[in-house]
Amino acid sequence: MTDLLPQEVDIAIVGAGSAGCVLAAKLSAAEGRSVALLESGPGYGSMAGCPPELLDPGRLPVGPGARFVRRYRGELRPGQVTEIVRGRVLGGSGAVNGCYFVRARPADFDGWPQEHWSFSQVLPHFRALENDQNFGGEFHGLSGPIPVRRDTGDRLTPLSSEFYAACLAAGFVDDPDKNAPTAMAGVGPVPSNIGDGRRISTAIGYLLPVLHRQNLAVLTNTTVTRALFDADRAVGIEVVDNGIRRRIAADRIVLCGGAIETAALLLRSGIGDPEQLRSVGVPVVAALPGVGAGFFDHPEVGIPYRPTRGGIADVPALQVVLNTDDIEFRTYTAPFAELVPGSGDVVQRFGVVLMRPRSRGSVRLQDSDPRTDVAIDYRYLASESDKSAMHDAVLTGRRLLDDLIATGVVDAVSPDFSDARFLEHLGTSQHLGGTCRMGRSATDGAVVDARCQVFGVTGLSIVDASIIPSPLSRGPHATVVMMAERAAEFIVQSPF
Repeated sequence: MTDLLPQEVDIAIVGAGSAGCVLAAKLSAAEGRSVALLESGPGYGSMAGCPPELLDPGRLPVGPGARFVRRYRGELRPGQVTEIVRGRVLGGSGAVNGCYFVRARPADFDGWPQEHWSFSQVLPHFRALENDQNFGGEFHGLSGPIPVRRDTGDRLTPLSSEFYAACLAAGFVDDPDKNAPTAMAGVGPVPSNIGDGRRISTAIGYLLPVLHRQNLAVLTNTTVTRALFDADRAVGIEVVDNGIRRRIAADRIVLCGGAIETAALLLRSGIGDPEQLRSVGVPVVAALPGVGAGFFDHPEVGIPYRPTRGGIADVPALQVVLNTDDIEFRTYTAPFAELVPGSGDVVQRFGVVLMRPRSRGSVRLQDSDPRTDVAIDYRYLASESDKSAMHDAVLTGRRLLDDLIATGVVDAVSPDFSDARFLEHLGTSQHLGGTCRMGRSATDGAVVDARCQVFGVTGLSIVDASIIPSPLSRGPHATVVMMAERAAEFIVQSPF
């Protein structure tokens, strides 16, 4: 950690989230290469200095008053508003989430550029990042920076255990290793990035062990406002440090701010749809209409219920899930509580999630001021096929919940909950992506090529969930870490 802002570096990494911490560790491994990692949120320099709420896997430090997140307003559907919460601290959203660490399925990579991102090419990087505490063999790693464990047996809460049993009794197959390429649709324990009872983000697993490197500067509480260009070449970044606007020259810039902030930074830097840029007074550097378009997330309907039995302390927010085709059913252990309208009754929710939606939204600038929130439009269920799939999934979820009610582990909150009301409970999984998607050509709406370099300019790369081409059939955290492992090779190989 340092308070000194360098004037010039070889590589500037913007955003110390799940991808940024990995890249900082791997790219600073060469002593002759200077690297600066910049994060707008706070930081810490050791495990002892890490805030305890970031280590506790049983806590989600994202509620009202949480100090390690940034909040955005998003519109799920016309007139239906939600709050988006993203991590703003070393480790990013991976430092505050529910420790869900499930890999994308092999078929998820079919639409990625196959010369670099086929499943056979990414599997070694999935293995390299993990220390799997339950499975070995050719599909798993045993010595990586991120521990991966699954709760089973006595570690399951009564709700998780009964849900597991109910799914098996209903005829769904047992799926004990959801990170295996051969995993099938079924019910099984959730792989979690937990080691020695602690949430292990990439800040802890990758970054803290290398903070001693003299060629690595980690700057927290530092906001990057835009990338700087000389014609079509990126030459540095503009930052606000202690209220003072400064510049850092860099031979290469890597954006790792996530689906919202990376897209917003590109737009503020003059890269995006020319019409949109001109509307907010930003000079055009490169015309890339795909910036901010193609936005996706996992729509989630929460069916309310009331738990009747106590839980187990220090367990992750999600221990067991059921996957069926493009749907994921979740019995949360964390207190995702909500008030039943008109009753004042506090209940939990059973998550029904559409994992491969077709509907796409957008992220746009409201003006060129980085202090002003962007406009985020999900356009959830705009596709009739999405609406139909969610409708049918909610009916299945309601039947599964009825099975749990029969065991006595939960009570129904509203027995008249029907498929006609499911949109009232629509929310989001906070799995944002696709705003700067990877592809073969900017003419097809892509923003980066197969080596993560931004089209139309040189010296600028993106490595985060914003470049994922289409929704993943599992949550994105493990896949984003893998992407950073993979992309580090491309950045090192690229000429400076």
